[in-house]
Order: sequence, then structure tokens, then C-alpha cells
Amino acid sequence: MTVSRETDPAAIEPEPAAAAVLAGDRIDVLRAFTQDLGERGEELGLIGPLEAPRLWSRHIVNSALLAPLVQSGATVADIGTGGGMPGLILAIVRPDAHFLFIEPMERRCAWLTEQIERLGLTNAEVRRGRVEEFHDAFEVDQVTARAVTALKKLVPLTAPLLRDGGEMLFLKGASIQTEIEAAEKALRKHRVREIAVEELGAGLDVETTRVFRAKIVRHG
Repeated sequence: MTVSRETDPAAIEPEPAAAAVLAGDRIDVLRAFTQDLGERGEELGLIGPLEAPRLWSRHIVNSALLAPLVQSGATVADIGTGGGMPGLILAIVRPDAHFLFIEPMERRCAWLTEQIERLGLTNAEVRRGRVEEFHDAFEVDQVTARAVTALKKLVPLTAPLLRDGGEMLFLKGASIQTEIEAAEKALRKHRVREIAVEELGAGLDVETTRVFRAKIVRHG
């Protein structure tokens, strides 16, 4: 696929060097998505009016930082994918994994479906509905989320989607330790183990972010 690298500098910030590092040979596809999101995202209600000038750093690279933690061959459920963060970005840069985008809003599902087709992604599909509607529909290896809800609500929503031994990967802010403390009851109830908070992006000349990592251990 031939993709123009040019964007409107007045609307979309210059591409940071970290983008190509994270995307590798998938960078042209990532550029195509970013340009389209920057040009149409506000109109479609996918991003706010102030997001285009910081689209690469705040949203695209921030989401792509999670890519190295995706398991090769995994089936991954992304919760509340919205405009594509992080699920669609992960599907672009990790073609060796399969992604299910769980999104309740019809217009956002339409956007995601359009992007899957336009970018030629064969490893992603959209599932319209609330997370709870899919608790008995399938099991996945990993579940991802970004800016969805607090951990004490997110854990009960996502734990039923995971197979035994499956992993949670949630992009979180500076208050993650407070969230973990507030979610203690939910973490215990859903048998969440091996809890860790890791910093992503160090050494890439980007704003670092935090990821909550944990596994579901139902047996043993």
C-alpha cells in the first residue's frame, strides 16, 4: 500500500522518531491511520478539538508502547476501542496477533470497521456491545484497555473474558497505585495474581506511561 507521509503541520504534530521504532515495517500503515484520524477524528467525535496537535505523542505512540507486551499468536480483546486506541494501533503494529474490538457505540464501530477495511487489516474484527454482553461468548489470551474506567470497575468487566492464565494490560496514569488499593476487593474476588506496574517508553524520547499487568489464576 502506498501511503503519503505528508500531513498538515497546522493540524497534526510532526511524527516522532519513536513511532518508526515501535511500528517497524508497519509504519506506513500507522501513518495512514494517524493522518485520517487527525483529519476526520474531531468531526466524527473520536478526538477532542485540541488533540490533533498532539495526536502522535499523546495517543498513537502512547498506545503503541503496549505493542511489545502483546503475545505472538494471542487473541486480544480491546475494551472501549473508540477511535482506535489502543486496539487498532496494536492491530496495525502487531499483525501476528488477533484483536477483537469491543465497542458499544455504533458510529465508533462504523469507523473501526472502515479502518480495518481501508488499511487491509486481516487480524482484527469489531464486536459491537457492552463488555458484559461477551462474558460467555469467548475467552481471550489478553485484554487491553486505555482510559476506560477505574481499576475497581475494569477488573470485574474484563476478568470473565480471560482464559485461565490470561493477562490484563491496562494503560494507566500516575494514580495507578491508588487505583490498585481501591480495587483490592475486586482483584481478590476475580483471582487476579502477579500484579505489576511497569513504565513504558523509557529511552525512546517520549513521555512515558504506565501499564497495569496481571494474570487471572482460577486454579492452583
